[in-house]
Amino acid sequence: MQEHRHFPIGGAHVPPSTGRHLEVVSPHTEETIARVAAADTADIDRAVAAARTAFDDGPWPRLTAAERVAAVRRLAEVYGEHRDALAELITAELGAPISFARRAQVALPWSMMNAMADLAADHLWQENRPGRYGPDIIVRREPVGVVAAVIPWNMPQFLTVTKVVPALLAGCAVVLKPAPESPLDALFFADLVDKAGLPPGVVNVVPADRDAGAYLVAHPGIDKVSFTGSSAAGRQVAAAAAANLTPVSLELGGKSAAIALDDADPAEVATAVRFSGLGMAGQICNALTRVVVPADRADDHADALAATLAAIRVGDPTDPETGMGPLVARRQQERVRRYIDTGIAEGARLVTGGTELPDGVERGWYVRPTVFTDVDPAMTIAREEIFGPVIAVIPAADEDEAVRIANDSEYGLAGSVFTTDTDRGLDIAARVRTGTFGVNQGYSMDPAAPFGGVKASGYGRELGPEGIDGYATTKSISVAAP
Repeated sequence: MQEHRHFPIGGAHVPPSTGRHLEVVSPHTEETIARVAAADTADIDRAVAAARTAFDDGPWPRLTAAERVAAVRRLAEVYGEHRDALAELITAELGAPISFARRAQVALPWSMMNAMADLAADHLWQENRPGRYGPDIIVRREPVGVVAAVIPWNMPQFLTVTKVVPALLAGCAVVLKPAPESPLDALFFADLVDKAGLPPGVVNVVPADRDAGAYLVAHPGIDKVSFTGSSAAGRQVAAAAAANLTPVSLELGGKSAAIALDDADPAEVATAVRFSGLGMAGQICNALTRVVVPADRADDHADALAATLAAIRVGDPTDPETGMGPLVARRQQERVRRYIDTGIAEGARLVTGGTELPDGVERGWYVRPTVFTDVDPAMTIAREEIFGPVIAVIPAADEDEAVRIANDSEYGLAGSVFTTDTDRGLDIAARVRTGTFGVNQGYSMDPAAPFGGVKASGYGRELGPEGIDGYATTKSISVAAP
């Protein structure tokens, strides 16, 4: 049993203002594995004050961009030295298969850390422009200030790195609020920041429940909110921050469509959906969960998906051979089971999976990988974000109807098209209204490419130069000759 009784605030281990704590429960064993002090509003105030001191009076925002890049590279080096321990911690707290935790939850963020440092090294932090009315113009990109980074439990290290690192590179100070289900890796990350020698108060971590998170995003000492979570929560965050005119970036829910054209190989589509739609047991916002296929090939695609998903080894997440672990909490397991029951009740045909525990599993919050076919676009399982391992195969009469089905969603985060003709694929990519899209692959997270959504999937971008600019404000300086 781990015990964490302090908060990493201002470079120190600060005792909590109350005796409240969060219990971290293993999704695999259903046993409590850690207790973590829970931040209250007074603790949030202290964290914001520490970040303000670091930003307003400390050296970090006054370093050169090259000096901040060097510091982030030191952090990446320390991070790389502790990858195995961090992956094991994420597997314990979230039930992520250890192979997935090592690859997607830790190795990918680590590589992105170095890639974002490369981007910042080449970033245009200042430029000179000839003025149209005489005086020359200097345009500077300066740090926005103190950032509230609020992350969910599903991809905690990936989201921590993609928010905190560009904010640091821009010269900001950060208050990081992890989800109640996943505080352990955030506290581990804070230790790595200290080991890397970053100035006190530049990164502060406050594990807390949703009420304390709401207090943080509405705090007058915050200059920017970066939030990832559900669309419903994102609306609340935007409204709370608006009272202080605090800028917000929101990366929210999704119901992404994979469009298979008439020349697509069902086995190849199934493999792509398996990796893009079933990572973290389907608990990923950009998961491909709607598979829109030619009506006359719907059975071929459903059968290929069923065979691919049924072959996934489900069970103990510490086993390197496990392909899918449990859902994060009992409430999530029950939610996904309700969606499966709803799909059956509304007339979709269950091809594989269902609500029973997987074979050989006696406890834990597991759900079988599930495929429905004969899904009408109006059905609940085709419209709502399930956040679990449930795939809906939707028939379309032709390419135009496939695009209409893909766009007929309140969400617009990601999507893909599969075809042997790249030009056809690019044409589809231009017609589907999303922030990100893949041709012949599930959308690939690349540190050079901005990531984010449209519609109810949010606004703002992470990664790429655009992700760094999200933590900067633009200042224009007019210079007249003396």
